[in-house]
Amino acid sequence: MAEITLESLTKVYPDGTQAVSDLHLDVAGGEFVVFVGPSGCGKTTALRMIAGLETITSGHVMIDGQVVNDLPPKDRDIAMVFQNYALYPHMNAAKNMGFALKMKGLPQNEIDIRVREAARILGLSDALHKKPRTLSGGQRQRVAMGRAIVRNPQAFLMDEPLSNLDAKLRVEMRAEIARIQRDLGVTTIYVTHDQTEAMTMGDRVAVMRNGLLQQVAAPKELYDRPRNLFVAEFIGSPAMNLVMARVERLDGDTWVSFGPHRLRLDPATLERHDGLPAYDGREVVLGIRPEDMEDASVAREAPADRVISVVCDIREDMGSEVYVHFNVQADAVLMREVVEALVVEDAEDEETRLAAERARGGGVVFVARLDRATEALERQPVDVAVDVTRLHFFDPETGVGIHGSPAGAT
Repeated sequence: MAEITLESLTKVYPDGTQAVSDLHLDVAGGEFVVFVGPSGCGKTTALRMIAGLETITSGHVMIDGQVVNDLPPKDRDIAMVFQNYALYPHMNAAKNMGFALKMKGLPQNEIDIRVREAARILGLSDALHKKPRTLSGGQRQRVAMGRAIVRNPQAFLMDEPLSNLDAKLRVEMRAEIARIQRDLGVTTIYVTHDQTEAMTMGDRVAVMRNGLLQQVAAPKELYDRPRNLFVAEFIGSPAMNLVMARVERLDGDTWVSFGPHRLRLDPATLERHDGLPAYDGREVVLGIRPEDMEDASVAREAPADRVISVVCDIREDMGSEVYVHFNVQADAVLMREVVEALVVEDAEDEETRLAAERARGGGVVFVARLDRATEALERQPVDVAVDVTRLHFFDPETGVGIHGSPAGAT
């Protein structure tokens, strides 16, 4: 079980593109860490630098304390599992799994023992004689994993290994990979753009954006205490609802208001966000997760000061739950590039300019994830109860979560 340490890891391409910037991360022996983020965020580039498939501009990759920057991939004692399986079509599953061992010159009887053991772990014992074209997508993925397992490497590196599978098989395989990793206890770094995959598989999840590490934490902490607006919106499905709001203290109570709506904050919320009182009379970004709202008509004892009255625009029946979309007449939270477009009337990017125009007063679309017992109907009013103990707050200038006392706040 190897420890993997990344120190100031940076990748700049010849054209000046900075794919990864000053990445610091310690992966403990036997830990399962998932890199997640949108396309182009640098997660795969980071993985390839660890593997030795991508040159490092600056910084260090260390495996068990040894700097491996200049070691070729074959000497790093790691195994990669790729998105495209990369199986030899003319070889059966057993030969595909044992090929690397054959190239290393291991005796055939040892190869056979390792392949059979990997096949047992992966549930492939009855498919060892089959060639890739006769295997299902899930079986091919298992063969690719088996090829890595038989090497008994110090670490597994997996680059979006489930992206070619259908939705049902992806769910099955992510549980299978998590089980295998737990049983083998091998240090694993896994790359995906799917936040559901990341949250269900990783001991810790590293969220990346534009080459920068945004936050690395256990899934529960990422969900409960996102470090900034990007993490808050990226983690969770449907995404967190974000809106500009104002914090006000009236008659001994603290309220947060957005558009025509006001919510009274209880002591537990203020304790959880102990930096919030410093924003009294100031704007904040308010975050409400869809699952932290419910239909007030079916909620138990929902106080009036924690209910917002809205009109259902769209109702989506999901079977076990209902998604209700509604508009809140309040100011939207704008990304920096959109803010700049507000002051540049002839912005070159038409899409950005239109987004800025919409933000001038078009309101904000919210999604509430309600119990299937809700009777909310399209174009009809509905009262939505908000769990104020689960609210999120962010500084509107920095986008950083308001947990402790904010620097510079007065």
